[in-house]
Amino acid sequence: MIGVVDYGLGNLFSLENALRFLGADFRRVSRPEDLSCFDKLILPGVGAFPRAVAALRETGMFDALKRAEQPLFGICLGFQLLFTSGEEFSLTEGLDLIPGRVVRLEGPVKIPHIGWNSLHLCRPEHPLLEGVREGDFVYYVHSYRAVTAPEFELAVSDYGQTVCGLAGKGRVSGSQFHPEKSGDVGLTLLKNFLEKRF
Repeated sequence: MIGVVDYGLGNLFSLENALRFLGADFRRVSRPEDLSCFDKLILPGVGAFPRAVAALRETGMFDALKRAEQPLFGICLGFQLLFTSGEEFSLTEGLDLIPGRVVRLEGPVKIPHIGWNSLHLCRPEHPLLEGVREGDFVYYVHSYRAVTAPEFELAVSDYGQTVCGLAGKGRVSGSQFHPEKSGDVGLTLLKNFLEKRF
């Protein structure tokens, strides 16, 4: 059973449609005491980093997610929350499940970064990337990017700077792009998270 973490800031419609298409057994989870009922967890998110952290703290999910032992996959803002800190509006503590910080996109590029971009696979042997090919395109919508050590980068994109598209450390992983909006490539990634051991 997959738990989709619902803390009031995730646009869950597209994600849940993708999970249904893949035949996943899932339901939303909004109480920290219920997290242990699930085999794997997905943390979506739309909006600002500080507000998301505040919402997770208000619901008790912040500490519960840090303690959780199941595989956890973050998407977009949910991905950013996995890191040590975020610099949106003010420096805010993240879940610190993957070392790194979330900073604003920079340079002469259009912000937010909206649209399709290709992936460079840093660790093509990783279970999440089985069936994903070098140069495959995925769909991004974001103004901030995660900066982390190369050992945690699974795939990156170029947008006038290196954008960490997919990162992982042990049981914790996530994507800055939206797999649920990235066609067959995104569905392959979600399917791998559902089926592989981490």
